[in-house]
Amino acid sequence: MGETKKELIRTLKFVLFSASAGIIQVLSFTLMEEWLHLEHWISYLVSLVLSVLWNFTLNRKFTFYSASNIPIAMLKVGVFYLVFTPLSTWWTAVLTGENVGWNEYLVLAITMATNFVTEYLYDRFIVFGKSIDTAKK
Repeated sequence: MGETKKELIRTLKFVLFSASAGIIQVLSFTLMEEWLHLEHWISYLVSLVLSVLWNFTLNRKFTFYSASNIPIAMLKVGVFYLVFTPLSTWWTAVLTGENVGWNEYLVLAITMATNFVTEYLYDRFIVFGKSIDTAKK
């Protein structure tokens, strides 16, 4: 299979797995937001963690076929989220706060889109870059 086709299929898988992670994030966020009435940033943070764990597991195994050391790969993802999570939690609190007042679901959608693009690039080139296609399919 040509490299271009291979990358297109890899990208499509990432999109589909990320969509499933997005569903988990939105459902868990909605549960905490609407039923438990937690603060917006707490709902966001917990739903993000659930989404990340799901997305990492599926993409390592089925998108990037990586046989790399799982704890090291997860540590690399953790480094990404050490930057992304505080920033996105902060802008979620600011944008949904009294002074700005944006809708929490609009902020969640913008944040998820930002996360999708930046995480794909980070996973593709940093987390799994040298270990892509090293696991048995």
